[in-house]
Order: sequence, then structure tokens, then C-alpha cells
Amino acid sequence: MVRQEGEGGGDMIDTTSNELPDEGEGEGEGEGGGGGARRLRLHVEEGGIGVLTLCRPEKLNAWSWESSRQLGLLADRIRFDDTIRVVLLRAEGRAFCAGIDIKAPGGGITGRSGSERTRNYYEGVRWVHERFRAFAGLPQPVVAAVQGYCLGVGFELALMADVRIAADDAVFALPETRLGVAVDAGGDLRIAREAGAGWAKFLALTGRRIDAETAHRLNLVQQVTGAGELEGAAHSVAAEIAANAPLAVQSVKRDIDAFADAGMGAALDRVAMSAALTLTSQDIREGYEAKAARREPRFDGK
Repeated sequence: MVRQEGEGGGDMIDTTSNELPDEGEGEGEGEGGGGGARRLRLHVEEGGIGVLTLCRPEKLNAWSWESSRQLGLLADRIRFDDTIRVVLLRAEGRAFCAGIDIKAPGGGITGRSGSERTRNYYEGVRWVHERFRAFAGLPQPVVAAVQGYCLGVGFELALMADVRIAADDAVFALPETRLGVAVDAGGDLRIAREAGAGWAKFLALTGRRIDAETAHRLNLVQQVTGAGELEGAAHSVAAEIAANAPLAVQSVKRDIDAFADAGMGAALDRVAMSAALTLTSQDIREGYEAKAARREPRFDGK
């Protein structure tokens, strides 16, 4: 159980629950014990495509601890469903995922001291990594369809997919350092894998936004389409993969990942500690206060 504080006071995210809220349940409702509404929805189509949809368009599909919990549960279901040969990751609305939902339950992890709070953040981030690892490590390939804002953890989630198709209105960024926090889900590592360490550092250290064409040039997406063509293009790629021999497809994914992700596990442990240190810093408080006040932050490195 991860105890967290935020706008909801002493809200709790039940990290042991294996329940998903019923669709249509509101914030803070449901038996999942995880603080609320359905964040993701899974639908299995004929032909072997499991469509995994980020379904909070009114929040620009902003991410939370509860989103991570639900993703892990759905990944476990997908993993052992032999009717699913490929996953199509998509989002409702005008944004793929605009980053963290700072108003969701679980705004911050508590501790009786600074050291304990840092330790608790470290374990909390590691818990999130485990859910992401279950998704990124699915035996079935994942095709992501990205439109609009794809920022922060949204960008990191898209980078966990095996193939990324972007609409020409997609915007990508890792803005974390502008807010005083380290990139906390391995997005910078995956950019280094796809585009090289120089581009990973450039994007993560500056927090700059890039458009879909730039992302394509950097090998961060494999195809760019018009916004109205995104769903069809991504579905077509998913269907093409689903039509191939599943044992061969899954073997190819595992083999490439074994090569491309060598060292990823150890690096992610460092990421978790870096995230914990920065999430408990004074700089992150300054970063969010400056953002709320629409002024430039004044970071002191403490």
C-alpha cells in the first residue's frame, strides 16, 4: 500500500488491488481502492487486435498512480490471452497523454522524515516501473497511435510501444527538468536507444517540444499520417502484424528487445533513485509554483 498526500488529503492508492473500476464510475468511486475512474479500457477485436484505450479525454488522458495500477492489471490480462496477437494503444480525444494529472489522488508520498520520504518515493517509482515493465515486456507487439499532446509520462508510455504511428498534429516533449524533477519512467533512456545519447540529452535537458516530423526524423516514430488518417493507419499496421505467425512474431520481439534493452533494468533503478531525490527537493516545489504563477522558475539546486 502506498500512502500519498495531495489535494485529496490522505488518499490511498491500494497497490495490492486487482480490481478495475466499472466503466462510467466517477473520481474516487469504485471497488478498486485506487482512487477512481477508469483510466484505460481494453476491447478485443476479431482478428486478434487488443485495443487498449486511454479513456479520460476531458483530462487530456493525464496520468496518475491509479493509471499505472490499471495498466499493470490490463497488461497481465493481455499477456495470457491467446486471442490477442497484437495490442493497439490509442487515446480518446485531442491528446494522447498530456503528462501527469497533478490533481489526481496521490499528489505526493509522505514520510516521517526527509530520508524516509525519499525512500518511499523510490519504492513508489519502482512500483510504477514494474507496471510499465509488464506492459513494455508483453509477448504481443504494441502499436501506438499518437495524436496531439504526448508529453512527459505520455511520451514515455508511447516509447514503450514497439511501433509508433503519429498524427501530424502530435507534439512530443520531456518537460520534467523545467519543473525540477528527473525523467522518471525511462523515456530519456528509450530516446537514447532510438535516437542516440546526444538527442536524449538534448530533449531531456532542455525540455523542448518537437513535432511529429522531427520525431520521425529522429526514429522516435515510424510513420506520420494526417490526423484523420491516424486510426486507420495504426489499425492497418496492427492487423498486418496480427496476420503473421504469433510464435514467430513474439520471438522476434523478444530477440530484438534482448539486444536493444540490454542494461535497461539497471539504468531504470538509477532512474528511480534520481526521481525520488528530485521529487522530494525544494526545486520541484518551485517548479510547480512558478508554473501555476506563469513565471520563470528560480531553481537553487536544493
